[in-house]
Amino acid sequence: MNNSSHPSTVLKQKFTEIIRDSAAKAEKDGRLGKTAISLINEQHWFKMLTPTVNTGLQTTLPNAVRLAEGLSWADGSVGWEITHCAVSGWQTAFLENEFSKGVLADAKVCIAGAGDSVGTAEKHGEGYVISGKWHYATGSNDATAFIANCVVTEGGAHVKHEGHDHILSFLLLKDEVTVANSWNATGLNATSSNNFEVKGLEVKADRAFQVKDGEAKIDAPLYKFPFVQLQEALYAACISGMAYHFLDLCEGILNQTKGKNGKSIGSDRTIAENFEKYTEKLEDARTKLYYAADISWQGCINFQKIKPAILYKLSAAAYELSTKAAECVDALYPYCGLSAIDKSAEINRVWRDLHTAGQHSLLVFGSLPE
Repeated sequence: MNNSSHPSTVLKQKFTEIIRDSAAKAEKDGRLGKTAISLINEQHWFKMLTPTVNTGLQTTLPNAVRLAEGLSWADGSVGWEITHCAVSGWQTAFLENEFSKGVLADAKVCIAGAGDSVGTAEKHGEGYVISGKWHYATGSNDATAFIANCVVTEGGAHVKHEGHDHILSFLLLKDEVTVANSWNATGLNATSSNNFEVKGLEVKADRAFQVKDGEAKIDAPLYKFPFVQLQEALYAACISGMAYHFLDLCEGILNQTKGKNGKSIGSDRTIAENFEKYTEKLEDARTKLYYAADISWQGCINFQKIKPAILYKLSAAAYELSTKAAECVDALYPYCGLSAIDKSAEINRVWRDLHTAGQHSLLVFGSLPE
């Protein structure tokens, strides 16, 4: 049994109220509301993982995991967008120059990124010409900058590095990209995870960088932590927060709905036992993620390099938590009755958000070996 604090304890109550008051409208609008964005900027949550030298919070991984969970408990779209934009901010530790410092000096900076390397960067003089269309850039409507991954080409041919396509990431400004309102998912509607496109943009070489172990420009444990496991831990924490939000709402419905005997259906022995059983499964999986994240972080601090076996535990814990979260909510969802199928219902939104987040490739396939 996990004795960790409820995800709600990470946030001040007034923060939760601000986030939740605008959540339903944000879903309809397809982007986070102004009050939520103002709060995010005041707390610098988009810069949660950005280096302090670039006016970021440079939050430790254990604290970032807990904050991602708490924010996602408040609202799935808020937590998911903040976490993804924070991960993009983390990547800027590999791009330390005057251009990036200028971009990150903005207190309201929000960087959206897309994982796939679907663009091209044609070598051109001392720089590159960028073209491409990237998908699912979470936070695109709120972004002040974008990260685009590209295959390097020369004369139209792919440039090879150690036998593979040479991939570079580029930091682009908002007015250099075209965002299409393409996000039409089941859930997380307010994250504006849209496509963005660039056509023939000339950039200097100082916009390019690579996220590779040991090559961060900032000498700090956070930027020595492996990128894949960092993402897995944070995204699984987001799903955990959504699952706990679902449990809170589900418990309220079970206690308020009367059965044929006039008593709350939550007092039914079978339903009560199932609620406890699945809650414990979720809590156990959450404990494993916290433990794996904490020992991985200690390994990073103490030895600068984390043992593969420990990283495996973190990947496995992230996968298990995302799986158990879906199992938990799906097992209890039917007890919530017809009111839970109304798309305007809060519990329906949370259920849809969780299942949308669970489709992320890192949480479906993970980095676990076959």
